Amino acid sequence: MKRFFFLLLGQLCILMAYAQTLQPPEKVYGQLFKDVQMQRIFADGKTFVDCLPKRDPQAIVADYKAKPAAERTKAFLQQFVQANFTVPTPPSVTDQNESGRDVVNHIKKLWSVLKRAPDREEKGSSRLPLPYPYIVPGGRFQEIYYWDSYFTMLGLEESGEWETLENMVKNFAYIINTYGHIPNGSRTYYLSRSQPPFFALMVDLLATRKGEATYKDYGEAMQKEWNYYADKTAPTQHVVKMPDGSTLNRYYDQSDQPRQESYYEDYTLARKYHPEHASTIQRDLRTGAESGMDFSSRWFADGKTLATIQTTNYVPVDLNCLLYHLELALAKSYGLKGEAAKQQDFKNRAAARGKAIEKYCWSPALGFYTDFIISSKKQSTEITLASMAPFFLQVADKSHIEAAANTLQTKFLKAGGFLTSLKNTGEQWDAPNGWAPLEWMAIKGLNNYGQAALAKTAAERWIALNNKVYQSTGKLMEKYNVADTGLEAGGGEYPGQDGFGWTNGVLLKLIGMYGLKK
Repeated sequence: MKRFFFLLLGQLCILMAYAQTLQPPEKVYGQLFKDVQMQRIFADGKTFVDCLPKRDPQAIVADYKAKPAAERTKAFLQQFVQANFTVPTPPSVTDQNESGRDVVNHIKKLWSVLKRAPDREEKGSSRLPLPYPYIVPGGRFQEIYYWDSYFTMLGLEESGEWETLENMVKNFAYIINTYGHIPNGSRTYYLSRSQPPFFALMVDLLATRKGEATYKDYGEAMQKEWNYYADKTAPTQHVVKMPDGSTLNRYYDQSDQPRQESYYEDYTLARKYHPEHASTIQRDLRTGAESGMDFSSRWFADGKTLATIQTTNYVPVDLNCLLYHLELALAKSYGLKGEAAKQQDFKNRAAARGKAIEKYCWSPALGFYTDFIISSKKQSTEITLASMAPFFLQVADKSHIEAAANTLQTKFLKAGGFLTSLKNTGEQWDAPNGWAPLEWMAIKGLNNYGQAALAKTAAERWIALNNKVYQSTGKLMEKYNVADTGLEAGGGEYPGQDGFGWTNGVLLKLIGMYGLKK
């Protein structure tokens, strides 16, 4: 046992040392990176940043630089990339059995297909190596993702896959301790941002199996995540001072350059609509990715078009509810450690945050929670299913549930479940799409506040839609069209992906609660 411990410790030390030398593809490949992305060598900009070099990256760059600029045509680039890089090819996860498909068994089999072994060092790779096995979402997403993983873990819990669940929690703790925060995903090009902070909820899940000592075991990692959002370790600019002097938080990517995985799209959009303020819109696009909802009318100044995105100008209700939950988890952790002063401090912080959420994010006029606009000091009039976070995390005043349930019933509920938003903008986090994480948050939130009938209706419709698509295609998708269940979901920067981590997790959990309705 001691030998195993020291081997594991040695592996962790090697990975942490390697992590300090990692650079994103733009830094590694320079002009080659920009040329590949801007000339659209791949239809999906994420493909190149996930490629593995076949030889030393410096040698590849030197050979590329030696080629005269006038001769770096698209045809040459295509040949050069194919000769020097291994292009990722995700494994198929489609059920090929045309009859008698069992969605529950299919998902349980998928865990082994979507599981990845601990990573090893690969020179020139954009992957952030992780020391424990983990589950990827599927499709183009062949690395661990932050908020996706919590919803995937719901299915691992339902399947009894506790070892995998715990390994994923360990990986996230390792990531926090190595980088100071959990990035969007385990790639170098994601390090400038995080995602909705679900780590404390992952600890909650693990604690149901391993007991309250879990909060002590992961207390340091939870504290570091809180420090990141509280601007304690770096000037991350996540903290917002509200008009009454209280503080809440916003999403804020640390870079103002085009996203490397969507370089062409960001670069082109910024210079077409905002050539004099390209860095501003590029940061807001990145920050939209940190929010997890990339993209939605929620973040648009005009409520319609991506070119008006201003994500950094919002105090998001869901982010602050997640931080409220994190503060309560830290209070519990410090209480178990016998540190009464810190326990009380975080209880007080959570209470103050809860009051501020209530004051600035509940809208009697809309009958729903919403975001707060920093520049105008007014509430946003855009409402999305993310506004169910106060009920999901039990921050909301009980008196609001009737109005919120009525809003859900009359505006959001459709044939296949709840809409993500009330607007159809062509963006993937808007109508007519529904997404597993928000469906779960809304259903759980309704149950938390005594709205069991509406929760059951929404859950059964979502289960039926997921199963219908699976029976006809053999696939479980990243998102679904809940308004017209005969059509595929659309919108966004890439085609629909199947796999799919959080869909699998939420569907298994809901089937466990409500049964499989065909």
